[in-house]
Amino acid sequence: MNSYYTSVELGTNDIKILVCNKTKNKFHVIAQVCSPSAGISKGIIVDTKQAINSIKKAFKKINEMLQMKITKAVVCIPTINCRTDIVIGSCDVIDYQEITGDDVSNVLKDSVIGQVAEDEELITAIPISFKVDEEEGIKDPKGMAGKSLEAKVLITTSPKDLVYKMLEVLKLSGVEAIDVCYSAVADYYAAKNNNLDKQVGSVINIGEDKTTISVYNKGIMIKSKVINVGSKNIDNDLTYIFKTSSEESRRLKENFVIADSRYADVNEICEATLKTGKIKSFNQLELSKVVEARCAEILKIAKNELKNLTKREISYIIITGGVSELAGFQYVVEDILGLKGRVCNITTMGIRHNKYSSVYGLAKYFDSKLKLRGKHVNMLNNEDIENLITIKQTKENNDNLINKVIGHFFEN
Repeated sequence: MNSYYTSVELGTNDIKILVCNKTKNKFHVIAQVCSPSAGISKGIIVDTKQAINSIKKAFKKINEMLQMKITKAVVCIPTINCRTDIVIGSCDVIDYQEITGDDVSNVLKDSVIGQVAEDEELITAIPISFKVDEEEGIKDPKGMAGKSLEAKVLITTSPKDLVYKMLEVLKLSGVEAIDVCYSAVADYYAAKNNNLDKQVGSVINIGEDKTTISVYNKGIMIKSKVINVGSKNIDNDLTYIFKTSSEESRRLKENFVIADSRYADVNEICEATLKTGKIKSFNQLELSKVVEARCAEILKIAKNELKNLTKREISYIIITGGVSELAGFQYVVEDILGLKGRVCNITTMGIRHNKYSSVYGLAKYFDSKLKLRGKHVNMLNNEDIENLITIKQTKENNDNLINKVIGHFFEN
């Protein structure tokens, strides 16, 4: 069964939109956009007008790529002031014979009744395990026979004003949010596999101006902490020390430096514009030493916060976020976090970059949520899907990557 999902993340520096298709249990990227954002800081709307304008521009880009109008999406919510709790729900099985997705939905609904404060909004309700009659420890009860169904559920909530403002801005931008999820949960789903689902570990997302450290037990986020340091601090360091403009500092960081200065070359030279407007040459080694120091500091802070979050033995620490794509970053991770630390590796064609981890994982999380409930949702209508096929059929000589991808999974 084909499913089409649109996911969006509103970041400080970028708005990321992903349109993907799931078929034969594989996700295929149809289109993605990473567009400059404004009016958003640390995932929070600080200027409604600017935010709406930047969201509209981002969706205009992806609409033009697909030659259709995207109006529905699942949305990443920043992991700020996140409250977690474990609750129990129960219900009678509808037909007293076979448990269906409707029964799963009913027991999850029962688990959250009366559990959410008036000033908070429910973000996720992730089942830890189910109990059918007297049989416990069940992960997916659908298809089992029984009269009663019980669920132990981890729920997460956020302040209403934060969530509602984001949803309102999206609505004013012409986009309906049909579900929300914490970016930290989405990051886990981007890296999720059967081994991780059996272990206790952490995912650290180094964002533009904040870093999120989250702890997961068998695939379920149990704790999270946000610290106010991120990749923008690297830009600021370069600007302060070398007097380059902020734009030039970002360019040098993304295109020239090596995160581990041991692998930098003093003979590699790059010119950059200073704040004064003058052009100056810098070698790779001198720039990389500054970048390495800040990357190491961020990882050390995250490591200490992780110790405060849990005393359990950690089996893995996955680092994601755009800065983790810097050349040599894995070596810095190993120096600070040891062999348990590794950089996230997204291999899906079209988004092979860790800046897309949250928006990609969000689509996978939403699909998993629907599967457990026995539901099927398409965020594109039949006319839009037919339009995608038409684009492929009428532009076979076009070298556009989107058409190639569409052709790949419609023909197989």
